[in-house]
Amino acid sequence: QVQVAESGGGLVQAGGSLRLSCTASGLVFRDYAMGWFRQAPGKEREAISCINWSSGVTYLRDSVKGRFTISRDNAKNTLYLQMNNLKPEDTAIYYCAANRFYTPCHRADSNYWGQGTQVTVSS
Repeated sequence: QVQVAESGGGLVQAGGSLRLSCTASGLVFRDYAMGWFRQAPGKEREAISCINWSSGVTYLRDSVKGRFTISRDNAKNTLYLQMNNLKPEDTAIYYCAANRFYTPCHRADSNYWGQGTQVTVSS
């Protein structure tokens, strides 16, 4: 059974940094494209960034360019999202997604999802 779990969220002041992690089990991690999404209160879930099996970045949202970096370590079955210069508008629940056959950012309906981790940025 595929399980995806996020960690690393928390409360941070504007301008601060956080690193989110996502671990996956029940799958061969290196065979899966991975991605990060977020959902703010009252808004739809949106894709932030996605990465293919060989660490090629396949999508990066314009609003996070220059601030967020996606990466993966296949030996540790772990996906990361380094978030720098955080802004209050980055406040959301952040989700990790895995997809065997498609880029998660483009085929969200076929993703495996984690439960999410809360990121709150205070002004």
